[in-house]
Amino acid sequence: MFIIGIAGGSGSGKTTLVNSILERVPYDQISLLMQDSYYKDSGHLPIEQRRALNFDHPDSIEWDLMLSDIQKLKSGQEINSPTYSYLTCTRQPETVRVKPNKILLIEGILILTQPELCDEMNMRIYLEVEPDHRLSRIIERDMESRGRTAQEVIKRYYKTVRPMHEEFIKPSRERADMLVMGGGLNEKAADFISSAILGKLHVK
Repeated sequence: MFIIGIAGGSGSGKTTLVNSILERVPYDQISLLMQDSYYKDSGHLPIEQRRALNFDHPDSIEWDLMLSDIQKLKSGQEINSPTYSYLTCTRQPETVRVKPNKILLIEGILILTQPELCDEMNMRIYLEVEPDHRLSRIIERDMESRGRTAQEVIKRYYKTVRPMHEEFIKPSRERADMLVMGGGLNEKAADFISSAILGKLHVK
């Protein structure tokens, strides 16, 4: 199994890059694991407390479970990946069945902050995007899909997103093998990564 980790700050276009890669390679030979699926469950808290949680700190993720699932996939076992709702800020009862494959893509803002996870990766990618561009994408995304107002998004950005980016996410790029300038919209990067995948799959 060839494992590729795709990291970068919130709003850097990680999902866009993953989708670009999946358009270029045989998707039936690739498995995908999302860091956000492994947020710790906060269903025991009132909704207002849940929405105020710091989702950009490494402690918000259940890393042991994510690492265990990756190792199970590497050993040829299927897993039931958890699911998480951004609207309710809770882990959902539904799970997603993930099968082991020749290629595993792991995506998330914090994955390169974890040395144990990095050790499992064969290629580590970090998306480099200017803060102003990331903020505009965060506002658009959170208003459309996470039920927040622009004012709520901006307040959260300056309270937790930006400080956590500077403290944890930005320094983690030192563990990357490849920096992608401009983020997920970099078509040349998508071509390069896809070519590497096709090489591992021995597909012309």
